[in-house]
Amino acid sequence: MSLAHKISACNRNRKWDIFFKEISPNPELRVLDVGFSENEYSSTDNYIEKYYPYPEMLTALGVNTPKMFKERYPKVKVIQYNGTVFPFGDKEFDVCWSNAVIEHVGNFDKQIIFLSEAKRIASKVFLTTPNKFFPIEVHTRTPLLHYLPKGIFDNYLKLIGKSWAAGNYMNLLSINDIKSLLMKTGINNYKIIANKLLGFTMDFIIIF
Repeated sequence: MSLAHKISACNRNRKWDIFFKEISPNPELRVLDVGFSENEYSSTDNYIEKYYPYPEMLTALGVNTPKMFKERYPKVKVIQYNGTVFPFGDKEFDVCWSNAVIEHVGNFDKQIIFLSEAKRIASKVFLTTPNKFFPIEVHTRTPLLHYLPKGIFDNYLKLIGKSWAAGNYMNLLSINDIKSLLMKTGINNYKIIANKLLGFTMDFIIIF
């Protein structure tokens, strides 16, 4: 396992511990995972499906066709959607979990919709997102250059053959961006936890 994957695994374990303390899992809790992965590139992908003790109480929501996902996690209910309005009723779930997804849903307005939908369908929301100002951009392993305006950084990614990470694939958030999103969504009662690595905030946990 590479150093980057070891750091990622350690960080996800830490977030997982916080998740358990916050929600106290039990066999009656209805949990939604927003943003399942059809293709798994590391052992940390689809983390909640791998380790949640009551998989029959899990529903996974995502934009990909869940072929391999269904084979891997037969006890988990899975639903494909169009990436906008969640196909569920108000407060249909007790908990909404979403790990490092909001930075991939599109621009600021789409991120507001994402938060609004999470708030609407669940009594409690637990989501995470990388810190825009962590010195290394975690998706592309690029140091510092993601501090540049997005258009310039996107051009750099295309130049080095990582165009998959440009455009709407990634809209990173700072702590101020997150607070602005929460305010625009009408979410006032929330908690933000900063996960640190070597003194730098690597990512944020947002709970409301």
